[in-house]
Amino acid sequence: MENYMPMGTTDEHNDFVTALLLDLANLIKRREVSVKHENCPLVYYGERKFSTGFRLIDVTTIKDTERFLDNITELENVNPDFMLFKDNPYLKNKKRTRTAGQPDLIVEIWSESNDDNHRAFLKNLYSTSPITEHWYIEQDSNTVQCYMGKEELPNQCLTNILKTQKGIEFDLRYLLI
Repeated sequence: MENYMPMGTTDEHNDFVTALLLDLANLIKRREVSVKHENCPLVYYGERKFSTGFRLIDVTTIKDTERFLDNITELENVNPDFMLFKDNPYLKNKKRTRTAGQPDLIVEIWSESNDDNHRAFLKNLYSTSPITEHWYIEQDSNTVQCYMGKEELPNQCLTNILKTQKGIEFDLRYLLI
């Protein structure tokens, strides 16, 4: 986590990502959670230009891990604003430039540069994993859209403490708009 730098397109975007990381760091410090945060790109099977056939990788199905990791840079990838691996397994290559797996939580903070096609692609990709919770936050809204796999969960609000289905809490109330 020490080497993580938010790479958003606006100050507001960076504020959201930084706040998530700071809150996570506090949870770890208090030993309330034991997590592994990855800030290198998340690889997936398939190609973005096709509307079907892409999916997050279930690393438990990989038989030859070493061969997979040798070829991981050939796979397509995305850069979620925030992803957290706590209970779900993952793999990363030796150079730590790629991660494969189905994160416990993915958060995207939408900015003006995210067009409708990009947003739809990411939502569809993240929903291919039934064990991945994924949240979407508009920079000009206090509403957090929440999903678990393809299932839409009740929205959450930045006026409250955000909570994952597995009970991890994030207090971002100071970011209220």
